[in-house]
Amino acid sequence: MLSILGKASRQKFCNGISRRDMLQIGAAGLGAGVGSFGLADLLRAESETGVKNSHKSLIMIYLCGGPPHQDMYDIKTNAPSDIRGEFSPIKTNVNGIEICELMPKLAKTMDKAAIIRSMVGARDSHYSYQCMTGHHEINVPAGGWPHVGSAVSHFEGPVYPGVPPFVSLCYTTKHRPYNEPTAGFLGLGHSSFRPTGPSRDNMVLNGITSDQLADRQNLLSSFDSFRRSADRTGKMEGMDVFSQRAMGILTSSDLFNALDITKESKATRERYGEGDLKRPMGDAAPIAPQNFLLARRLVEAGVRVVTVNYSFWDWHGNNFNQARKEIPVFDQGISALIEDLHERGLSDDVTVCAWGEFGRTPKINKNAGRDHWPGVCAALLAGGGMNTGQVIGATDRLGGEAADRPVTFPEVFATLYRNLGIDLLTRPGLVDFRGRPHYIVDPGVKPIKELV
Repeated sequence: MLSILGKASRQKFCNGISRRDMLQIGAAGLGAGVGSFGLADLLRAESETGVKNSHKSLIMIYLCGGPPHQDMYDIKTNAPSDIRGEFSPIKTNVNGIEICELMPKLAKTMDKAAIIRSMVGARDSHYSYQCMTGHHEINVPAGGWPHVGSAVSHFEGPVYPGVPPFVSLCYTTKHRPYNEPTAGFLGLGHSSFRPTGPSRDNMVLNGITSDQLADRQNLLSSFDSFRRSADRTGKMEGMDVFSQRAMGILTSSDLFNALDITKESKATRERYGEGDLKRPMGDAAPIAPQNFLLARRLVEAGVRVVTVNYSFWDWHGNNFNQARKEIPVFDQGISALIEDLHERGLSDDVTVCAWGEFGRTPKINKNAGRDHWPGVCAALLAGGGMNTGQVIGATDRLGGEAADRPVTFPEVFATLYRNLGIDLLTRPGLVDFRGRPHYIVDPGVKPIKELV
Protein backbone atom coordinates (compact mmCIF):
# COMPACT_ATOMS: atom_id res chain seq x y z
CA MET A 1 0.00 0.00 0.00
CA LEU A 2 1.12 3.55 -0.59
CA SER A 3 1.31 5.39 2.71
CA ILE A 4 2.16 8.96 1.82
CA LEU A 5 -1.41 10.24 1.48
CA GLY A 6 -3.18 11.90 4.35
CA LYS A 7 -3.73 10.54 7.82
CA ALA A 8 -4.51 6.87 8.26
CA SER A 9 -8.05 6.18 9.37
CA ARG A 10 -8.85 3.80 12.20
CA GLN A 11 -11.45 2.20 9.98
CA LYS A 12 -10.25 -1.07 8.51
CA PHE A 13 -11.34 -3.23 5.66
CA CYS A 14 -12.35 -6.76 6.56
CA ASN A 15 -8.94 -7.99 5.43
CA GLY A 16 -7.08 -5.51 7.64
CA ILE A 17 -6.20 -2.92 5.00
CA SER A 18 -6.55 0.65 6.23
CA ARG A 19 -8.75 3.19 4.46
CA ARG A 20 -7.20 6.58 3.65
CA ASP A 21 -9.16 9.68 4.54
CA MET A 22 -9.07 10.87 0.93
CA LEU A 23 -8.40 8.04 -1.46
CA GLN A 24 -11.45 6.04 -0.52
CA ILE A 25 -11.21 2.76 -2.29
CA GLY A 26 -14.52 0.90 -2.23
CA ALA A 27 -14.99 -1.81 0.38
CA ALA A 28 -12.55 -4.64 -0.10
CA GLY A 29 -13.16 -8.06 -1.48
CA LEU A 30 -10.69 -10.81 -0.62
CA GLY A 31 -9.41 -12.16 -3.89
CA ALA A 32 -8.51 -11.45 -7.47
CA GLY A 33 -10.17 -12.15 -10.76
CA VAL A 34 -9.02 -14.47 -13.48
CA GLY A 35 -7.80 -13.05 -16.75
CA SER A 36 -8.08 -9.51 -18.10
CA PHE A 37 -8.73 -7.79 -21.38
CA GLY A 38 -5.71 -6.17 -23.00
CA LEU A 39 -5.83 -2.47 -23.80
CA ALA A 40 -3.83 -3.30 -26.92
CA ASP A 41 -6.86 -5.15 -28.31
CA LEU A 42 -9.03 -2.08 -27.88
CA LEU A 43 -6.44 0.29 -29.33
CA ARG A 44 -5.88 -2.04 -32.27
CA ALA A 45 -9.59 -2.13 -33.04
CA GLU A 46 -9.83 1.65 -32.79
CA SER A 47 -6.83 2.07 -35.09
CA GLU A 48 -8.41 -0.18 -37.70
CA THR A 49 -11.64 1.85 -37.65
CA GLY A 50 -9.94 5.23 -37.54
CA VAL A 51 -11.16 6.01 -34.00
CA LYS A 52 -8.75 7.98 -31.81
CA ASN A 53 -8.69 7.85 -28.00
CA SER A 54 -12.28 6.70 -27.68
CA HIS A 55 -13.62 4.29 -25.12
CA LYS A 56 -16.99 2.98 -24.04
CA SER A 57 -18.34 4.24 -20.73
CA LEU A 58 -21.32 3.93 -18.41
CA ILE A 59 -22.88 6.53 -16.10
CA MET A 60 -25.06 4.68 -13.61
CA ILE A 61 -27.47 6.87 -11.62
CA TYR A 62 -29.09 5.21 -8.64
CA LEU A 63 -32.27 6.89 -7.35
CA CYS A 64 -32.22 5.76 -3.73
CA GLY A 65 -35.52 4.57 -2.32
CA GLY A 66 -37.62 3.76 -5.36
CA PRO A 67 -38.95 6.65 -7.52
CA PRO A 68 -42.69 6.78 -8.32
CA HIS A 69 -42.88 5.44 -11.87
CA GLN A 70 -46.55 6.44 -12.24
CA ASP A 71 -45.71 10.07 -11.35
CA MET A 72 -42.77 10.33 -13.76
CA TYR A 73 -42.97 8.16 -16.86
CA ASP A 74 -46.30 6.34 -16.74
CA ILE A 75 -49.21 8.67 -15.92
CA LYS A 76 -52.48 6.74 -15.71
CA THR A 77 -55.07 9.26 -16.86
CA ASN A 78 -57.92 6.73 -16.89
CA ALA A 79 -57.27 5.28 -13.43
CA PRO A 80 -59.45 6.10 -10.39
CA SER A 81 -58.50 9.26 -8.49
CA ASP A 82 -56.93 7.35 -5.60
CA ILE A 83 -54.48 5.81 -8.07
CA ARG A 84 -54.09 8.37 -10.83
CA GLY A 85 -52.37 11.02 -8.75
CA GLU A 86 -52.22 14.79 -9.17
CA PHE A 87 -50.11 15.18 -12.29
CA SER A 88 -51.00 15.38 -15.96
CA PRO A 89 -49.04 13.99 -18.89
CA ILE A 90 -47.39 16.22 -21.47
CA LYS A 91 -46.40 15.46 -25.04
CA THR A 92 -42.75 14.87 -25.86
CA ASN A 93 -40.83 15.49 -29.07
CA VAL A 94 -41.55 11.88 -30.05
CA ASN A 95 -45.03 11.37 -31.39
CA GLY A 96 -47.16 9.23 -29.09
CA ILE A 97 -44.89 9.36 -26.02
CA GLU A 98 -46.08 11.32 -22.99
CA ILE A 99 -44.45 11.80 -19.59
CA CYS A 100 -45.16 13.80 -16.44
CA GLU A 101 -45.69 17.54 -16.67
CA LEU A 102 -42.88 18.00 -14.12
CA MET A 103 -40.35 16.82 -16.74
CA PRO A 104 -40.63 19.34 -19.60
CA LYS A 105 -36.89 19.33 -20.39
CA LEU A 106 -36.77 15.57 -20.80
CA ALA A 107 -39.90 15.83 -22.93
CA LYS A 108 -37.97 18.05 -25.33
CA THR A 109 -35.13 15.54 -25.58
CA MET A 110 -37.16 12.32 -25.55
CA ASP A 111 -35.81 11.38 -28.97
CA LYS A 112 -32.43 10.87 -27.28
CA ALA A 113 -33.71 8.64 -24.46
CA ALA A 114 -35.65 5.44 -23.95
CA ILE A 115 -38.05 4.58 -21.13
CA ILE A 116 -38.67 1.06 -19.90
CA ARG A 117 -42.07 1.07 -18.19
CA SER A 118 -42.19 -2.65 -17.47
CA MET A 119 -39.17 -3.50 -15.29
CA VAL A 120 -39.88 -6.66 -13.26
CA GLY A 121 -38.03 -8.86 -10.80
CA ALA A 122 -37.46 -6.37 -7.99
CA ARG A 123 -37.71 -7.21 -4.29
CA ASP A 124 -39.32 -5.23 -1.51
CA SER A 125 -35.92 -4.30 -0.16
CA HIS A 126 -34.20 -0.92 0.02
CA TYR A 127 -30.80 -1.77 -1.39
CA SER A 128 -28.63 -0.81 -4.34
CA TYR A 129 -27.36 -4.35 -4.91
CA GLN A 130 -29.60 -5.25 -7.82
CA CYS A 131 -29.15 -1.87 -9.54
CA MET A 132 -25.35 -2.17 -9.27
CA THR A 133 -24.77 -5.90 -9.91
CA GLY A 134 -27.83 -7.18 -11.76
CA HIS A 135 -28.36 -9.80 -9.05
CA HIS A 136 -30.24 -10.11 -5.80
CA GLU A 137 -28.31 -10.48 -2.58
CA ILE A 138 -29.56 -14.03 -2.16
CA ASN A 139 -27.45 -17.21 -2.51
CA VAL A 140 -24.52 -15.08 -3.61
CA PRO A 141 -21.21 -16.65 -4.67
CA ALA A 142 -18.35 -16.78 -2.19
CA GLY A 143 -17.11 -13.19 -1.95
CA GLY A 144 -20.28 -11.70 -3.43
CA TRP A 145 -21.32 -10.61 -6.91
CA PRO A 146 -19.08 -7.83 -8.20
CA HIS A 147 -20.30 -4.32 -8.89
CA VAL A 148 -20.70 -3.55 -12.59
CA GLY A 149 -17.86 -1.04 -12.29
CA SER A 150 -15.61 -3.70 -10.80
CA ALA A 151 -16.48 -6.14 -13.58
CA VAL A 152 -15.65 -3.54 -16.23
CA SER A 153 -12.40 -2.76 -14.39
CA HIS A 154 -11.55 -6.48 -14.49
CA PHE A 155 -12.43 -6.99 -18.15
CA GLU A 156 -11.13 -3.73 -19.60
CA GLY A 157 -8.68 -2.13 -17.18
CA PRO A 158 -7.87 1.59 -17.31
CA VAL A 159 -7.85 3.63 -20.49
CA TYR A 160 -4.97 5.76 -19.18
CA PRO A 161 -2.55 5.01 -16.32
CA GLY A 162 -3.56 8.09 -14.32
CA VAL A 163 -7.31 7.55 -14.59
CA PRO A 164 -9.02 4.68 -12.73
CA PRO A 165 -11.53 2.67 -14.76
CA PHE A 166 -14.21 2.88 -12.06
CA VAL A 167 -15.04 6.05 -10.10
CA SER A 168 -17.86 6.27 -7.58
CA LEU A 169 -19.40 9.67 -6.84
CA CYS A 170 -21.83 8.02 -4.43
CA TYR A 171 -22.27 9.49 -0.97
CA THR A 172 -22.14 7.24 2.07
CA THR A 173 -25.74 6.96 3.24
CA LYS A 174 -27.18 6.44 6.71
CA HIS A 175 -29.28 3.56 5.45
CA ARG A 176 -26.41 1.20 4.77
CA PRO A 177 -28.05 -1.00 2.10
CA TYR A 178 -28.31 2.08 -0.14
CA ASN A 179 -24.51 2.07 -0.28
CA GLU A 180 -22.83 0.36 -3.20
CA PRO A 181 -21.83 -3.30 -3.12
CA THR A 182 -18.15 -4.20 -3.20
CA ALA A 183 -15.98 -5.62 -5.94
CA GLY A 184 -17.11 -9.01 -4.64
CA PHE A 185 -15.06 -12.00 -5.69
CA LEU A 186 -13.03 -9.84 -8.10
CA GLY A 187 -11.14 -8.41 -5.12
CA LEU A 188 -9.79 -5.11 -3.86
CA GLY A 189 -7.90 -4.18 -7.01
CA HIS A 190 -11.18 -3.65 -8.88
CA SER A 191 -12.96 -1.60 -6.24
CA SER A 192 -14.18 1.91 -6.95
CA PHE A 193 -12.07 5.01 -6.57
CA ARG A 194 -14.06 7.42 -4.40
CA PRO A 195 -12.88 11.04 -4.46
CA THR A 196 -15.35 12.01 -1.75
CA GLY A 197 -13.02 12.59 1.21
CA PRO A 198 -12.06 15.85 2.91
CA SER A 199 -8.72 16.41 1.19
CA ARG A 200 -8.76 16.01 -2.58
CA ASP A 201 -5.56 18.06 -2.73
CA ASN A 202 -3.73 14.94 -1.54
CA MET A 203 -4.30 13.48 -5.00
CA VAL A 204 -1.30 15.44 -6.22
CA LEU A 205 2.29 15.12 -5.07
CA ASN A 206 3.28 17.92 -2.71
CA GLY A 207 7.01 18.09 -2.06
CA ILE A 208 7.63 14.57 -3.39
CA THR A 209 8.92 13.95 -6.90
CA SER A 210 7.68 11.12 -9.05
CA ASP A 211 11.16 9.56 -8.84
CA GLN A 212 10.99 9.57 -5.04
CA LEU A 213 7.55 8.04 -5.19
CA ALA A 214 8.86 5.32 -7.51
CA ASP A 215 11.68 4.59 -5.04
CA ARG A 216 9.13 4.13 -2.27
CA GLN A 217 7.09 1.86 -4.49
CA ASN A 218 10.15 -0.26 -5.26
CA LEU A 219 10.94 -0.52 -1.56
CA LEU A 220 7.38 -1.54 -0.81
CA SER A 221 7.52 -4.19 -3.53
CA SER A 222 10.66 -5.71 -2.07
CA PHE A 223 9.07 -5.89 1.39
CA ASP A 224 5.99 -7.55 -0.08
CA SER A 225 7.78 -10.10 -2.26
CA PHE A 226 8.03 -12.81 0.37
CA ARG A 227 4.35 -12.41 1.30
CA ARG A 228 3.31 -12.53 -2.34
CA SER A 229 5.15 -15.80 -2.90
CA ALA A 230 3.38 -17.34 0.10
CA ASP A 231 -0.04 -15.82 -0.51
CA ARG A 232 -2.78 -18.25 -1.49
CA THR A 233 -5.81 -15.96 -1.12
CA GLY A 234 -5.30 -13.63 -4.08
CA LYS A 235 -5.06 -10.69 -1.68
CA MET A 236 -1.59 -9.63 -2.78
CA GLU A 237 -2.52 -9.78 -6.44
CA GLY A 238 -5.38 -7.40 -5.69
CA MET A 239 -2.98 -5.14 -3.82
CA ASP A 240 -0.68 -5.05 -6.84
CA VAL A 241 -3.51 -3.63 -8.97
CA PHE A 242 -4.42 -1.24 -6.16
CA SER A 243 -0.85 0.07 -5.87
CA GLN A 244 -0.33 0.41 -9.60
CA ARG A 245 -3.47 2.47 -10.01
CA ALA A 246 -2.70 4.63 -6.99
CA MET A 247 0.73 5.33 -8.48
CA GLY A 248 -0.85 6.29 -11.78
CA ILE A 249 -3.26 8.70 -10.11
CA LEU A 250 -0.50 10.35 -8.10
CA THR A 251 1.80 10.86 -11.07
CA SER A 252 -0.84 12.31 -13.38
CA SER A 253 -3.08 15.36 -13.09
CA ASP A 254 -5.76 13.98 -15.42
CA LEU A 255 -8.15 12.77 -12.73
CA PHE A 256 -7.59 15.76 -10.49
CA ASN A 257 -8.42 18.12 -13.35
CA ALA A 258 -11.50 16.12 -14.36
CA LEU A 259 -12.88 16.48 -10.84
CA ASP A 260 -12.73 20.27 -11.02
CA ILE A 261 -16.06 21.40 -12.48
CA THR A 262 -15.06 25.05 -12.08
CA LYS A 263 -13.21 24.51 -15.37
CA GLU A 264 -16.63 24.40 -17.00
CA SER A 265 -18.30 27.64 -18.01
CA LYS A 266 -20.87 29.20 -15.72
CA ALA A 267 -23.50 28.62 -18.40
CA THR A 268 -22.73 24.90 -18.48
CA ARG A 269 -22.87 24.57 -14.70
CA GLU A 270 -26.17 26.44 -14.59
CA ARG A 271 -27.53 24.24 -17.36
CA TYR A 272 -27.23 21.17 -15.10
CA GLY A 273 -28.68 22.90 -12.05
CA GLU A 274 -27.53 22.85 -8.45
CA GLY A 275 -28.32 21.21 -5.14
CA ASP A 276 -26.90 21.23 -1.64
CA LEU A 277 -24.07 18.69 -1.74
CA LYS A 278 -23.75 18.71 2.05
CA ARG A 279 -27.40 18.03 2.90
CA PRO A 280 -28.53 14.43 2.42
CA MET A 281 -32.20 13.86 1.73
CA GLY A 282 -33.72 11.51 4.28
CA ASP A 283 -31.29 8.72 5.04
CA ALA A 284 -29.94 8.66 1.49
CA ALA A 285 -28.01 11.11 -0.73
CA PRO A 286 -28.12 14.84 -1.50
CA ILE A 287 -29.87 16.34 -4.49
CA ALA A 288 -26.73 16.82 -6.57
CA PRO A 289 -27.25 17.36 -10.32
CA GLN A 290 -23.72 18.81 -10.32
CA ASN A 291 -22.53 15.21 -10.14
CA PHE A 292 -24.11 14.51 -13.52
CA LEU A 293 -21.78 17.13 -14.97
CA LEU A 294 -18.87 15.71 -13.01
CA ALA A 295 -19.68 12.25 -14.37
CA ARG A 296 -19.56 13.61 -17.92
CA ARG A 297 -16.14 15.16 -17.23
CA LEU A 298 -14.87 11.87 -15.80
CA VAL A 299 -15.89 9.74 -18.77
CA GLU A 300 -14.29 12.31 -21.07
CA ALA A 301 -11.09 11.93 -19.05
CA GLY A 302 -11.07 8.15 -19.53
CA VAL A 303 -13.16 6.65 -16.74
CA ARG A 304 -15.14 3.63 -17.93
CA VAL A 305 -17.82 3.49 -15.22
CA VAL A 306 -19.07 6.37 -13.04
CA THR A 307 -21.76 5.82 -10.41
CA VAL A 308 -23.93 8.51 -8.83
CA ASN A 309 -26.48 8.11 -6.04
CA TYR A 310 -29.11 10.80 -6.16
CA SER A 311 -31.52 12.06 -3.50
CA PHE A 312 -34.15 10.07 -1.57
CA TRP A 313 -37.30 8.80 -3.25
CA ASP A 314 -39.00 6.79 -0.48
CA TRP A 315 -42.06 9.01 -0.31
CA HIS A 316 -44.53 7.16 1.92
CA GLY A 317 -46.10 10.54 2.67
CA ASN A 318 -46.47 13.87 0.91
CA ASN A 319 -45.57 12.24 -2.41
CA PHE A 320 -46.89 14.96 -4.68
CA ASN A 321 -45.39 17.96 -2.89
CA GLN A 322 -42.06 16.12 -2.73
CA ALA A 323 -42.34 15.41 -6.44
CA ARG A 324 -43.01 19.07 -7.24
CA LYS A 325 -39.80 20.04 -5.46
CA GLU A 326 -37.50 17.27 -6.63
CA ILE A 327 -38.54 15.95 -10.04
CA PRO A 328 -37.93 19.27 -11.88
CA VAL A 329 -34.36 19.39 -10.53
CA PHE A 330 -33.74 15.83 -11.67
CA ASP A 331 -35.38 16.65 -15.02
CA GLN A 332 -33.00 19.55 -15.56
CA GLY A 333 -29.89 17.60 -14.63
CA ILE A 334 -30.61 14.40 -16.53
CA SER A 335 -31.74 16.18 -19.69
CA ALA A 336 -28.64 18.40 -19.58
CA LEU A 337 -26.45 15.30 -19.34
CA ILE A 338 -28.18 13.57 -22.26
CA GLU A 339 -28.02 16.67 -24.46
CA ASP A 340 -24.42 17.39 -23.48
CA LEU A 341 -23.28 13.91 -24.47
CA HIS A 342 -24.90 14.34 -27.88
CA GLU A 343 -23.43 17.79 -28.44
CA ARG A 344 -19.95 16.52 -27.57
CA GLY A 345 -20.19 13.52 -29.88
CA LEU A 346 -20.25 11.06 -26.97
CA SER A 347 -23.73 9.62 -27.38
CA ASP A 348 -22.52 6.45 -29.10
CA ASP A 349 -19.80 5.80 -26.53
CA VAL A 350 -21.45 6.71 -23.21
CA THR A 351 -24.50 4.91 -21.83
CA VAL A 352 -26.67 6.53 -19.17
CA CYS A 353 -28.89 4.41 -16.92
CA ALA A 354 -31.10 5.97 -14.21
CA TRP A 355 -33.33 3.82 -12.00
CA GLY A 356 -34.25 2.77 -8.48
CA GLU A 357 -34.65 -0.54 -6.66
CA PHE A 358 -38.43 -0.84 -7.14
CA GLY A 359 -41.58 1.13 -7.99
CA ARG A 360 -44.39 2.59 -5.86
CA THR A 361 -47.88 1.38 -5.09
CA PRO A 362 -50.65 2.28 -7.51
CA LYS A 363 -52.94 3.17 -4.60
CA ILE A 364 -52.21 6.43 -2.79
CA ASN A 365 -52.13 5.92 0.98
CA LYS A 366 -53.79 8.00 3.69
CA ASN A 367 -50.66 10.18 3.99
CA ALA A 368 -50.77 11.18 0.33
CA GLY A 369 -47.83 8.89 -0.31
CA ARG A 370 -47.06 5.77 -2.26
CA ASP A 371 -45.57 2.69 -0.60
CA HIS A 372 -43.09 0.07 -1.82
CA TRP A 373 -44.09 -1.81 -4.97
CA PRO A 374 -41.70 -4.47 -6.33
CA GLY A 375 -44.27 -5.63 -8.88
CA VAL A 376 -43.11 -3.21 -11.56
CA CYS A 377 -40.85 -0.17 -11.93
CA ALA A 378 -39.28 1.97 -14.61
CA ALA A 379 -35.83 2.80 -16.00
CA LEU A 380 -34.47 5.63 -18.13
CA LEU A 381 -31.71 4.84 -20.64
CA ALA A 382 -29.80 7.04 -23.08
CA GLY A 383 -26.69 7.05 -25.24
CA GLY A 384 -24.66 3.93 -25.91
CA GLY A 385 -25.54 4.00 -29.59
CA MET A 386 -28.95 2.58 -28.65
CA ASN A 387 -32.23 2.99 -30.50
CA THR A 388 -33.76 5.79 -28.46
CA GLY A 389 -36.94 7.82 -28.82
CA GLN A 390 -39.10 4.94 -27.66
CA VAL A 391 -40.97 3.40 -24.75
CA ILE A 392 -40.44 -0.28 -24.06
CA GLY A 393 -43.18 -2.26 -22.35
CA ALA A 394 -46.40 -1.17 -20.70
CA THR A 395 -48.21 -1.59 -17.41
CA ASP A 396 -51.84 -2.37 -16.76
CA ARG A 397 -54.55 0.28 -16.29
CA LEU A 398 -53.52 0.86 -12.67
CA GLY A 399 -49.75 0.86 -13.22
CA GLY A 400 -49.29 -2.12 -10.93
CA GLU A 401 -48.18 -4.95 -13.21
CA ALA A 402 -46.35 -5.37 -16.50
CA ALA A 403 -49.01 -5.84 -19.16
CA ASP A 404 -46.65 -5.99 -22.14
CA ARG A 405 -42.97 -6.83 -22.68
CA PRO A 406 -41.70 -7.35 -19.12
CA VAL A 407 -37.99 -6.50 -18.88
CA THR A 408 -35.67 -7.92 -16.21
CA PHE A 409 -32.69 -6.32 -14.50
CA PRO A 410 -30.30 -8.90 -16.02
CA GLU A 411 -31.56 -7.95 -19.50
CA VAL A 412 -30.59 -4.34 -18.79
CA PHE A 413 -27.16 -5.46 -17.60
CA ALA A 414 -26.66 -7.59 -20.70
CA THR A 415 -27.42 -4.43 -22.70
CA LEU A 416 -25.02 -2.31 -20.66
CA TYR A 417 -22.16 -4.76 -21.09
CA ARG A 418 -22.91 -5.00 -24.78
CA ASN A 419 -22.78 -1.20 -25.07
CA LEU A 420 -19.43 -1.26 -23.25
CA GLY A 421 -18.05 -3.58 -25.90
CA ILE A 422 -17.82 -6.56 -23.56
CA ASP A 423 -18.94 -9.87 -25.04
CA LEU A 424 -19.45 -11.89 -21.89
CA LEU A 425 -19.73 -15.19 -23.77
CA THR A 426 -16.20 -14.93 -25.14
CA ARG A 427 -14.50 -13.81 -21.92
CA PRO A 428 -12.82 -16.23 -19.51
CA GLY A 429 -15.07 -17.51 -16.75
CA LEU A 430 -14.89 -15.73 -13.41
CA VAL A 431 -14.10 -17.72 -10.30
CA ASP A 432 -15.35 -17.00 -6.78
CA PHE A 433 -13.41 -17.48 -3.56
CA ARG A 434 -14.25 -21.17 -3.49
CA GLY A 435 -13.01 -21.69 -7.03
CA ARG A 436 -16.47 -22.01 -8.54
CA PRO A 437 -16.98 -20.46 -12.01
CA HIS A 438 -19.65 -17.83 -12.62
CA TYR A 439 -21.04 -15.64 -15.38
CA ILE A 440 -21.67 -11.98 -14.57
CA VAL A 441 -24.90 -12.31 -16.57
CA ASP A 442 -26.47 -15.69 -17.27
CA PRO A 443 -25.60 -16.80 -20.84
CA GLY A 444 -29.30 -17.23 -21.62
CA VAL A 445 -30.02 -13.55 -21.01
CA LYS A 446 -29.76 -11.37 -24.10
CA PRO A 447 -29.51 -7.58 -24.57
CA ILE A 448 -32.82 -5.78 -25.01
CA LYS A 449 -33.57 -6.28 -28.69
CA GLU A 450 -35.55 -3.05 -29.03
CA LEU A 451 -32.52 -1.03 -27.97
CA VAL A 452 -29.76 -2.75 -29.92
